[in-house]
Amino acid sequence: MSEFVRPIDEDVEEGEDCQEFLTFMLGNEEYGIDILKVQEIRGYDNVTRIPGVPDYIKGVTNLRGLIIPIVDMRIKFKLGVSSYDHLTAVIILNINGRLAGIVVSGVSDVITLNPNQIQSLPNYSTILKSEYLFGLCSIGDRMVILINVDKLMTSAEMALTENNEDMV
Repeated sequence: MSEFVRPIDEDVEEGEDCQEFLTFMLGNEEYGIDILKVQEIRGYDNVTRIPGVPDYIKGVTNLRGLIIPIVDMRIKFKLGVSSYDHLTAVIILNINGRLAGIVVSGVSDVITLNPNQIQSLPNYSTILKSEYLFGLCSIGDRMVILINVDKLMTSAEMALTENNEDMV
């Protein structure tokens, strides 16, 4: 196991039930996504803005000849003013064969979780809009919010997959 991939508990047995998550920061909160959806991680570069798209879609960029949309998750999740510095990263995702980039405040770690470590979200449907969230896990004194990136990136409002007719 590499130094970056580590179980969050000493008693976690890596096996077929375990899942790895890339963790990253959005503002002051830590989030995680399925590592198998990540194609690469890059520094943030300027993007070409497309008129008429929501504010959270920053624009598009050229990735080795492919034009891919870039979404700032801090804006999407309404986490305040987004700043772009040397820690800002773009995680390139492969969702159903389509590439999209998400802007995050910084990449943290890769963690290995077994299903018992993933807790369900509290049922506060009027307070917490959780359609894109997969669950929560505690790592020491940290709480990681797990995102269902497939649901997020294929939603009608994101329109980033071929299943949606109004593509970006």
